[in-house]
Amino acid sequence: MNPVDIRVIATAGHAHTHRPAAHDYSKNPMIVYWEMTQACALACRHCRAEAVSTPHPDELNYIESRNLLHQIAAFDAPRPHLILTGGDPLKRADLYDLIDEARELGLSVSITPSATPELTFDALSKLKAHGIESLGLSLDGSSAARHEAVRGVDGCFDLTLRAARDAAKLGMPIQVNTLVSQETADDLPAVYELLKTIQVMRWSLFFLIAVGRGKLLQPLSPEKGEELMRWIYSLAQNSPFAIKTTEAPSFRRIALDQMRKAGMSAGEIERTPVYRGFGIRDGHGIVFVSNQGDIYPAGFLPLAVGNVRRDRLMDIYRTAPMFRALHTPSQFRGKCGRCEYSALCGGSRARAFAYTGDPLASDPFCPYEPKALAVAAAGD
Repeated sequence: MNPVDIRVIATAGHAHTHRPAAHDYSKNPMIVYWEMTQACALACRHCRAEAVSTPHPDELNYIESRNLLHQIAAFDAPRPHLILTGGDPLKRADLYDLIDEARELGLSVSITPSATPELTFDALSKLKAHGIESLGLSLDGSSAARHEAVRGVDGCFDLTLRAARDAAKLGMPIQVNTLVSQETADDLPAVYELLKTIQVMRWSLFFLIAVGRGKLLQPLSPEKGEELMRWIYSLAQNSPFAIKTTEAPSFRRIALDQMRKAGMSAGEIERTPVYRGFGIRDGHGIVFVSNQGDIYPAGFLPLAVGNVRRDRLMDIYRTAPMFRALHTPSQFRGKCGRCEYSALCGGSRARAFAYTGDPLASDPFCPYEPKALAVAAAGD
């Protein structure tokens, strides 16, 4: 394989689209995640939203939702890509009207529905007909027992595989999202082999953040995480689909190191897909709107900075003090703020917040010691 054709994408979120590295993420996000509803039939053990069977009584209504879409469309070109998530977006009665509105505003739209009996071939056909560009499905195990131990509902493994194969028949690009934790790590090679039998566009490996129900699961140790990331990089060299990491921005350091060891020039590195993710992190290239309109830097960083009912999304993203800090790695604290990789990585802001209560603190998942700190320690 040509070394510049590296099929790895490392971003802070579950990206369905990519922007050039020159994109100014302090002005325009690459992706807006909108949690349309908390209603969902599943009971996933790592659910950030702690979804339940019914919508929240204060979720954005149709008029407020249309206003949100207009706020997203107000960003400069290239406009952000909108990902509809939840809960289960299929639980919204006005889903297709809102998709139509987004498309009329010139927004590209993807969706992450839950694998329930409602996700039929006809439902997928309708989503495609209304202009949905890609589909996100979650697969957390290579067998029904492994997957359903995480998802909490019998039968959802077969429903996920059926939806993936139906989407492939319809020509809908699919991203498969897989949890990475102590409970799932040993099964990842088998998940990869299963995905090779399905027509998928991208595999996204989500490294656990202990928020919501995710507090019940166990993250990998930093050392195991580094080992797994090296495996991911190696695997991606000959993978039939793209592979990306989520909430593991330190993967970019590992990928860059491997590319340099392979003798790639700076120009070759800049032309790789992984380079396009450099610098993207929670609150910088990523923004999340909850079902009640709260504006978060990311879904796994549940720190409300504003609300679309009273604030303009663009103004919050560009000028709110928290977002301005997240746009500026020099304001990060601890070793993340002094690391030579701070601009391209920056650490998981969501994990820093989950563990310390400070979104600007160091990412505890990264074992790397910055050179500046190493030099200072040697001089002591």
